[in-house]
Amino acid sequence: IGSLLVGSQFAKSLAMALDKPLIAVHHMQAHVLANLIPDEKPSFPFLCLTVSGGHTQIVLANSPSDLKVIGETLDDAAGEAFDKSAKLLGLPYPGGPLIDKYAKEGNPKRFSFAEPQIADLDFSFSGLKTSILYFLQKETKANENFVQENLADLCASIQERIITILLKKFKKAALQTGITDLCIAGGVSANSGLRKAFAEMCQQNGWRSFIPPFEYCTDNAAMIAITAYHKYLAEDFAALSISASARASWD
Repeated sequence: IGSLLVGSQFAKSLAMALDKPLIAVHHMQAHVLANLIPDEKPSFPFLCLTVSGGHTQIVLANSPSDLKVIGETLDDAAGEAFDKSAKLLGLPYPGGPLIDKYAKEGNPKRFSFAEPQIADLDFSFSGLKTSILYFLQKETKANENFVQENLADLCASIQERIITILLKKFKKAALQTGITDLCIAGGVSANSGLRKAFAEMCQQNGWRSFIPPFEYCTDNAAMIAITAYHKYLAEDFAALSISASARASWD
C-alpha cells in the first residue's frame, strides 16, 4: 500500500498544480481493458478471464465503464496455485514461469490431481494444492528423488489441471451468457499452456479469442493509460479527497 499512497499523493498534487482532472484506475479493471490496446480488439459485450497472483475472476465487460465480476476464486488465485505448487516442487519464486517452462517437456496425463467441485462460476484452488502436497509426501517417502526424476511430468500435470479448472468455468460462462468474444488477461495469461488451450477452446466453439501480447499481461503502464483514456472520454473524474486502496471494490 505504501507505493500506492506515494503514487496517489503525487498524482493529486500534479492534478492540483496543473489544474487537470484526476482519474482513478482500478488495477484489475485495467487488466481487462488491456485487451483494447492492440489493433484487433474484442467487441462489447465480451468476457474476460483475468488471472494473476492475487486474483482469478471472470468479468463481463458491457462497456469500458461497465465491468462486472460474475465469477471469482473463493480462496487461492490461479497464480498462487502455480507458485505454491512450484514451491512444493522445490522451485524458486516466482514458480509459475518455471512450471510453464518444464511443462513443455512433460506428459500432462502422467499424474492426476484433485479438481474442486464448486458451484456457479466461482473457482477454488486450495484443494488442488493440498492434493499435490499429499501426493508428493507419499511418493517422496518411497523415493526421495521422485520430484527430480519426474519434474517435467509433474509440472505438465499440475499446469494442465489448473488450466482445466480455469477454462471449464470460462466455457460455462460463455455458454450461459451467449457471448462469443472472449479474452484473457493478467500475469498468468502469459502462460503458454493457457494461451494455447484457450485459443483451441474458442476455435472449437466458434468463439473469437483475444490474447494480449506478453508485454500487456503483467502489470504495465499501458493498461493504466488505456483505462484512464476511456474514463477521460466519459468524464469519469475522481475527487482530490480520494485515497489509495489495496483492495478497492469494483463499484
